Order: sequence, then structure tokens, then C-alpha cells
Amino acid sequence: MNNKSKYEVLFTENQISEKVKQLGLQITKDYENKNLLLVCMLKGSILFFSDLIRSIDLNFHIDFMAATSYVGTQSTGVVTIEKDLDLNISNYHILIVEDIIDTGRTLTCIKDLLLNKSPLSVKICTFLDKPSKRTVSLIPDYSGYKIDDLFVIGYGLDYDENYRNLPFIAIYKD
Repeated sequence: MNNKSKYEVLFTENQISEKVKQLGLQITKDYENKNLLLVCMLKGSILFFSDLIRSIDLNFHIDFMAATSYVGTQSTGVVTIEKDLDLNISNYHILIVEDIIDTGRTLTCIKDLLLNKSPLSVKICTFLDKPSKRTVSLIPDYSGYKIDDLFVIGYGLDYDENYRNLPFIAIYKD
């Protein structure tokens, strides 16, 4: 599975760790004395989410959502909610934690869905942002790295469920 000729490292473990710490510090500052619910977008965000919550020095709750719009490396344009939140979110400030934003359609759909449940606020934190691929007006509130239109794997990101376990982020070369 880990055939090194199929990828080129884009962000190392150390670069990832430092960026996650920076994001955690900013989120800690911004959400001090607020009732925070962190929402992990499954499956790709799980590693980023796990690292991020350990870098946030606050009390908060967590929940999970799953949505999809991809088959292989291509977006279908249709967002399907596979798992919704378990909690009533009306008394929370929501921070959606995502691994990567491409077109923005999936997160726009998720954000609208959550706003209809009357939370105190909804913001988005993504580790990777591809603004050149955006087809909707969506700007994340917190962003680790902006990248070009590359297909990336590792640190939770996959190609047909493979490569999620790489400890770095790499450009997939097929």
C-alpha cells in the first residue's frame, strides 16, 4: 500500500504538528468562556481532529458527522449525509472540523443543516484549503494551509480508503 513512488511529501509530520498547535491556540483564545461543540467530519478529519482537540485548552463537547460527495478522486456534486449529530446543538457554538475544503459544496450543505438547528454560532476549521476549486462562496474561519489543486493523501486523507495512515500529507501521483 505505501508505495513511495505513488506520492511526494507536501507537509511533514513536524509541519503538521506546528500548524495544529497554532490553530489550537487561536481556537482556545476565540472560544474562551463559550459553550463549544467541536464537530468532526468523518472519516478524513479524524487524525486532524484528534490532534486539534488535544491542543485546545478549554472544556468542550465533541460529536461526529459523516457526509460524502466523492467517488475516487472526483466530486459527484451530490452531498449525502451518512451520519448526523447525536446532540441537540441549540446551546452550543459549533466548530466544524474538516480535513480539506475543495469546492465547498459539502461544507455549505453541512453548515446550512446545522444553522437550521439553531446553534449559537457555526464556524469552520479546515486543515487544508483549496480556494481555486471553490464553486460556492465559503471561506473557512480557521485554515491550516492553502494548497493548489492537488490530490493529497495521508494524515487521514485517502485515495479509495488507502493511505489514511501516512503520518504526513503527500501529493498522490497515479
